[in-house]
Amino acid sequence: MSRRRTCALVLSLLLLVLGGAGQARAVGYRYWSFWDLAGGKWTYATQGPSTARPSDGDVQGFRFAVSADSQDASKPRGHADFASICAKTPAQAGHKRVALVIDSGTTADAPGGETPPAPRTVCARVPADATTAEALATVAKPLRYDTNALLCAIAGYPGTGCGEQVATSRTAPPPTAKADAKDNGKDNADATSEPARHGPSLGLLAGVVAVAALGGAAVWQTRRRRP
Repeated sequence: MSRRRTCALVLSLLLLVLGGAGQARAVGYRYWSFWDLAGGKWTYATQGPSTARPSDGDVQGFRFAVSADSQDASKPRGHADFASICAKTPAQAGHKRVALVIDSGTTADAPGGETPPAPRTVCARVPADATTAEALATVAKPLRYDTNALLCAIAGYPGTGCGEQVATSRTAPPPTAKADAKDNGKDNADATSEPARHGPSLGLLAGVVAVAALGGAAVWQTRRRRP
């Protein structure tokens, strides 16, 4: 085997390894994420809706999407502020008003055969000690929960499923991010969080090492056979 053919073989094998790594799959979950609006920016809630007790004037959001974790989760879209959402809901003694943003996401993240309802905002007026889940129940029935109290559906969407795993490509932007950009244009700059970063996988590194070792062996054999 000539040195030229040996180098060509090594290069071909290396490209195969790198190409396979580019097709690596990551696992995401399809679910309703829960958010707080603070200082005009959405932040991932530190409590679940069943334990969070918002104050009068708070704005909270729910977003349905496929995401791997809180760092990868898509935020509720569109403009939101308490004054505009609760403008037509007067204050009442012994009660509080909570502005809710309900974003059912995009068709890219919808379960098969389902169409997400349009995003909407609503003002919930509830007793002063009510949780976010109780506030949501007054304005977005029916709600659906699983046996672990995970929120599965808001206003009946989606009709089936609850936090199921969804395979996503690591090499391309999440479908949610691309769909959000199409829906919101420039307003999408703050609509989704930065995609999770992934370093080289162990499989990729092992493949590169194996190719390098094979190439070295081939070169050694070529030299050994020379007169």
